[in-house]
Amino acid sequence: MPRGLRAHARCGRSRGMAGFAELNVPALPDRKVLRGVLEAAARLGYSTVAVNHVIDFKEKKQEIPKPISSSELLPSLPMIPGKLKPIKIVTRLTLVVSDPSHCNVLRATSSNIRLYDIIAVFPKTEKLFHVACTNLDVDLICISVTEKLPFYFRRPPVNMAIDRGIYFEVLYTPAIKDSTMRRYTISNALSLVQICKGKNVILSSAAERPLELRGPYDVANLGLLFGLSESDAKAAVSTNCRAILLHGETRKTACGVVYTMKKPQPVEEEEETLPACKRAKTQV
Repeated sequence: MPRGLRAHARCGRSRGMAGFAELNVPALPDRKVLRGVLEAAARLGYSTVAVNHVIDFKEKKQEIPKPISSSELLPSLPMIPGKLKPIKIVTRLTLVVSDPSHCNVLRATSSNIRLYDIIAVFPKTEKLFHVACTNLDVDLICISVTEKLPFYFRRPPVNMAIDRGIYFEVLYTPAIKDSTMRRYTISNALSLVQICKGKNVILSSAAERPLELRGPYDVANLGLLFGLSESDAKAAVSTNCRAILLHGETRKTACGVVYTMKKPQPVEEEEETLPACKRAKTQV
């Protein structure tokens, strides 16, 4: 482990920090395997895990399902080692979009969509990537790591996404599975990091088995291979993930925000509300 990350690790242990998050654990149909992944994440020191429902409209027309509650997954939440609190499970919805019409689901007021803590989109074309960065009301944009990118990242839409508080996700599991996918993962991640300058990037696993998970400091080390600095690599599994959850809360509640303005009082009303002694002074 590099010296900087070792220092971060010592600091984290000494202060009892529990700020690491894994925001991509697939909602596997086998609940027993899914429970095993969640329990492994807790043992590795993650304080927050997102169960991810993936909807690919290209495969078939699908309805947006309701998220799985934590009580359905585990009878009792596993405790984080060395901490006095259990792991937190949040819900995530990822839409794989390959046609502009697929984005209409996000624009529709679906009650099930509102139930998810995180909304992510996986655009398959440059045009849809641009739309996701500039227009879609999402929290996270996924990039491909298992194949060569079909388009180049451009700075204007990426900067606009950053200004809107949207983050980009890079999966690390393909990089530890296969040498070919490792090249694609590193190449695509380097392209993204170069454009966004390391800002607003998170690292996730999409692990389908407990053995595919890595601890947060190991993931931060992988971030160095992807072109992230030490501070950005650590933020990619901690503070950036918390920012995504906060952005999701804001997204869900923003439609109900009402702004009020105090109506200015007329001069006559203001004079009537003044004490008699002050009114006499102002009228002189």
